[in-house]
Amino acid sequence: MIRTPVVLLAALLASARVAGAADTVAITLPPEHGTLKPGPGMEVTQKACQMCHSVDYITIQPRGGEAQWRGVVTKMVKVFGAPIGSEDADAIVEYLSRAYGPGR
Repeated sequence: MIRTPVVLLAALLASARVAGAADTVAITLPPEHGTLKPGPGMEVTQKACQMCHSVDYITIQPRGGEAQWRGVVTKMVKVFGAPIGSEDADAIVEYLSRAYGPGR
């Protein structure tokens, strides 16, 4: 008796998996036009941040010091789940504070 519902459930799951594969959509993103200012830490910043958003998102942010940029990087890691280790996070904060700090 239990065997029939298990077989039916397995068949339903298999068909759902096949139907889900047919729904795959390819997305072509527009080319990246923004660039970061050169300087120490630019490469790690670009690599880490472009996993989720364009560099334009960085360059349009209000200019701020280390505390402001640390808050932004911390939010990206803790709230949005950006896979950035603590050493890279420190390098990114230092770079952003220098390149996009107050008066820059």
